[in-house]
Amino acid sequence: MQKIKEHIKNNEYKPVYLLCGTEDYLKKLYQDKLKAGILAGSDDMNYSYFEGKETEPLKIMEAADTLPFFSEHRLICVKNSGLFKSSNDLADYLKTMPDSTHIVFVEKEVDKRNRLYKAVKELGYISEMNGMDERNLKLWVSTTLKASGKKITESSALYFLNKCGTDMVLLSQELEKLICYAYDRDVIKNEDIDAVCTTLVTGKVFQMIDAIASGRQGQALTLYYDLLTLREKPLSILFLLSRQFNILLQVKELSGHGYNNSIIASKVSLPPFAVNKYIAQAKNFSKTRLIEALEACASIEEQIKTGRLNETMGIELLIVSYSRSA
Repeated sequence: MQKIKEHIKNNEYKPVYLLCGTEDYLKKLYQDKLKAGILAGSDDMNYSYFEGKETEPLKIMEAADTLPFFSEHRLICVKNSGLFKSSNDLADYLKTMPDSTHIVFVEKEVDKRNRLYKAVKELGYISEMNGMDERNLKLWVSTTLKASGKKITESSALYFLNKCGTDMVLLSQELEKLICYAYDRDVIKNEDIDAVCTTLVTGKVFQMIDAIASGRQGQALTLYYDLLTLREKPLSILFLLSRQFNILLQVKELSGHGYNNSIIASKVSLPPFAVNKYIAQAKNFSKTRLIEALEACASIEEQIKTGRLNETMGIELLIVSYSRSA
């Protein structure tokens, strides 16, 4: 990403860019930055946009061959095309593309063995944009709030991330709510976050398992009923419970074998700052108990889907059973 910032600052652009990875917010941000920089305020007459797996390479090449109108550059953006996981002629075309044309590809998944990927790597610039680590996420939260005249402590920023997750698109929406709610106050506090920010369903499930592990049956059931009030389907909640038990089992195993937090985060697909929470929660369960919980989840799902058990009652029974014997 730093390289792209340098290209924009120096007004010196590569013929082709690939923005790939799982973080949609960052991809959109740099897609827009490149558009603003390359087109330098010219209208959309020199801009073409293609999206989806039905995108035809021939159409892209035809647009790329069109000379810019009253401008130095023509820009083409191609999003979620799947062209980096298929065979096509774009790899050869990029070598003969007019100097006035620039292409920005935006993809979630790519095959690094693909000819087009190798051509972009040779001729242009590739930036993998996946989720930020804890330090950079907290910095981004602080910087975003500062731009609106607000401040937040490091501990409150972490509290915000734990409550709202790591999806930067959703986080940006929650930050807008905080900025409006705080109004004329400078400092964002935990109370503000609790007042207006939406707790992720996965966060409530984490709290539910915490309550189950501590034998707080009433709290676990209250959290379950809260999710039902939010119109979460019982089977969806069961899936998240099963997923949470599975994560705890993996974390317990990896931690027991001496792996550090960054490796655990990578292997289990967790944000690095969340690993300590999972390690602490996993200590409340034995390995045997977690395996039993996973088997119970599978059994309840099977009984619900075959009509032998009411879905709402099925999850209640799971919660009651495991919180009573925790």
